[in-house]
Amino acid sequence: MASLLRRFKPHYLLALLLLVKLFTMVSASVQSADQHSPVQLKKQRFEQTLVPAVERVHREWQTRFDTVAQLLELGDPNAQLQPLRERFGAASDRELLAALKPHPVSIVLAQAAIESGWGTSRFYREANNVFGIWSTNRSEPRIAARGKRDGKTVWLKQYASLDDSIRDYYRLIAKGAAYQQFRQARLRSQDPLKLVPYLTAYSERREAYTRQVSQVLRQNQFSRYDQSDDHGQWR
Repeated sequence: MASLLRRFKPHYLLALLLLVKLFTMVSASVQSADQHSPVQLKKQRFEQTLVPAVERVHREWQTRFDTVAQLLELGDPNAQLQPLRERFGAASDRELLAALKPHPVSIVLAQAAIESGWGTSRFYREANNVFGIWSTNRSEPRIAARGKRDGKTVWLKQYASLDDSIRDYYRLIAKGAAYQQFRQARLRSQDPLKLVPYLTAYSERREAYTRQVSQVLRQNQFSRYDQSDDHGQWR
């Protein structure tokens, strides 16, 4: 390499070095611009705000699941768990565990990004409604959508905090009849890409929606927020 450089005249070598430096500066500038583009800044703000909230709620549900699983292994009397069975409509121990087992943080973040437009939707900003969950109860806090559906006003729930919105989302998945297969699947596995196809009932778009969730999850590497633990399965 040294012998090759000696063949160049000094001014040619200087020009070559300047070109290399210019290329490095341009590359760094492009990379910096990408990192500070409106889209990237929006995503950064979304993750900074929502990841801590999702992780907090996930820990709450995981702790409750672990506690109930331990009680069942110890042969706990049914009376102690009966209120939970009634609350989640569980007819068996397995159904109760399936209702309580939280799915990976990565899935929650991908759905939240889609449903809230990366935290820019009016429902997210004004009502802490991360997932666009509708309201059918006039007595609960809610806000009206600007558009109508079949000539009727659409109401969406209003939450006191992002944590409350995420808790309600987990309850919806835990109790909804449409998510029974998803609940059983997440009891067997915590692989997000294996679980997402079971969420077709979440959107009228069905398979197109689950493909989008998987795409958002992969492209943004949300699986980095999933904890690798040894209590991911229940057989």
